[in-house]
Amino acid sequence: MEDPTAIGAPLDPASNFVQVLCCVCGIPIAPNAANTCATCLASSSDITKGISTECTLHQCRGCQRWHKEAGKWIACDLESRELMALCLANVSGLKATKKNDNRVRLIDATWIWTEPHSMRLKVRLTVQKEVQSGTILQQAFTVVFIVRNQQCIECQAEFRQGSWRALVQVRQRVAHKRTFLYLEQLILKHGAHRGCLSIETFRDGMDFYFPDKGKAARFISFLENVVPTKVKTSKKLISTDDKSNISNFKYTNLVEICPLCKDDLLFLPVKVARKLGNISRLVIVKNISNLIHLIDPLSGQTASMTAESYWCDPIRPIITAARARMTKYIVLGKEPVVIERNVSKKRTSRKQRNKLATLSLAREADLGANDKQFEERSYVGYLMKAGDVCVGYDLTEIQFVDDDAEEMRSAGKLPDVIVIRKLYGAVAAGESDAAKKRIWRLQRLDVEATETAKSSKAAKQEAELNGMDEEDFMREVEADKEMRAQMNLYKSSNDIPKKAEGDVEMANDDDDEDDDQEIRLEELLDGLVVDAGPDPEDKIGDEVEYFAEGEKAAKDGISYVGREGARQVREKDSAVPKSSFGKEYDMKDFKFM
Repeated sequence: MEDPTAIGAPLDPASNFVQVLCCVCGIPIAPNAANTCATCLASSSDITKGISTECTLHQCRGCQRWHKEAGKWIACDLESRELMALCLANVSGLKATKKNDNRVRLIDATWIWTEPHSMRLKVRLTVQKEVQSGTILQQAFTVVFIVRNQQCIECQAEFRQGSWRALVQVRQRVAHKRTFLYLEQLILKHGAHRGCLSIETFRDGMDFYFPDKGKAARFISFLENVVPTKVKTSKKLISTDDKSNISNFKYTNLVEICPLCKDDLLFLPVKVARKLGNISRLVIVKNISNLIHLIDPLSGQTASMTAESYWCDPIRPIITAARARMTKYIVLGKEPVVIERNVSKKRTSRKQRNKLATLSLAREADLGANDKQFEERSYVGYLMKAGDVCVGYDLTEIQFVDDDAEEMRSAGKLPDVIVIRKLYGAVAAGESDAAKKRIWRLQRLDVEATETAKSSKAAKQEAELNGMDEEDFMREVEADKEMRAQMNLYKSSNDIPKKAEGDVEMANDDDDEDDDQEIRLEELLDGLVVDAGPDPEDKIGDEVEYFAEGEKAAKDGISYVGREGARQVREKDSAVPKSSFGKEYDMKDFKFM
């Protein structure tokens, strides 16, 4: 603190000013309106008069956001500069108005520790004010902010019926739900469901409810980037105001997903096969993105079909990828098929190596009954070795709906077996509890199943079908590395067997037996807690970052009074005279107002 007598000290005798005595302490000072020195004026003045020392802040208990102004809510961390600015904006008297010409200058603001469950925030403010010409007083005081709970508009809409403004109905006309299980993982990884009020699931699709049209449009744009779709939009008039020409609508968007699914067997028309690079007419759907990726199961040739091309001339699969249509086979042996692509190179890179192989197969059901075997070429033959179990389509005991495909099958121009994928782990061994022994798990969306009037028998059958679809989807995931790259896999709570731990460190010396599709432990993520409800970041929209006491304030350049120092802080200090406005605070980089 500066010497109080410095301001009220006697002037130079040679000066032309006339000195008067202070009416309180009697020291000679320059004449002023109160004829009082700065020290006596500070002891009898209160420059914080008119500034509120108790304010109210409203916080939404659901999303933890703070109310800023009419209809606006912002997300702020405790002890952050954003919350400090919000607190200072709610303190009345800091800014001069027409009714109150209180020209107070804010010099410093400091957080004071409060009990976490007290619903209170304390800020130590330091202000300066010029009470007379050349007399500047500085005073520090504490402002208490009472935190009240109040629901924001978005959280109110979640608990209110009929509050949605845009509905996105996603449908796929197939007999299974594997596509929606895959779409659910994509939504979780990219956070596309944020801002959604509620989600309902059906046997053939899902409904997403949004509070406004813009969020629904962003979600539809996400769907168009991950799956081939076509969209139909309609709107319904809810209310209208003829005087102001304002109308309220509810928008409904029907998003239909292409009915082709992974591992479906197609028999392309001649024109379509020629447009796709003269590929074979018998192809398999390798995977689905915003394009339909096809592969020839005998030669490995690939092609892609756009959603527009498909919807112009829809193609119906001759065999859908259902568990009932697949047959288990045992691999008896394999012989690599070498196709020289560039003879000038001495060595072919691993990415360009041929993955075709001729497999010797036998039906699992025929073992011990007959010696019937099949020898067919497969694009996944590089994954197989003797003793492995795989699934495929048996074309010898099936009749196609397509006339051209049935004619070629009868003429013997189609292969007898088309291998789809390899089975891993307990599924290959045929164990009944194979699903419980997996070392990985998937996260699920928080959805509401629609309640329909069904008998107990029908409900039980539907639950069995859903469980079968989930198991089939799990088998697809553990056999396709490219598919796993689009989703997050988490470590299971089950004990990981030592054999699985050894797979991480095992070196593959033989490239022909290198299985690059099997799930590795390094692909799995930590931190999934089953049945723990939605994550907090799904509501706020940002990742949650935790700070220790006073750490966030120090990061934002704000002073902080800890638990011990908070007990010694007084509610209001006496005013002290200063020679200039905020001279000791000139080095502060942060500005509050």
